[in-house]
Amino acid sequence: MLNFKSKKMTLPLCLCVMSLLLSPALTQAASETGSIAANQAADQKAALAKKAADRQKAAEEKQKAAEAQAAEPQKEKTAEK
Repeated sequence: MLNFKSKKMTLPLCLCVMSLLLSPALTQAASETGSIAANQAADQKAALAKKAADRQKAAEEKQKAAEAQAAEPQKEKTAEK
């Protein structure tokens, strides 16, 4: 490595070199964290959409069952006549 006569220069030089070496890693880590959060948000949104679709489907089936049950007494009345 380089030999400096003054020890006052080695510390700032080391700090500069270390900061230059670590800055790409820090920016990459920040971007990965963002993409992880975005993936989690997308997964959560998809799960909520699926749950809403399941609720809608269950409500439609319940409504069809209620309509079918309401239609049965009317068929019985017409059959008795």
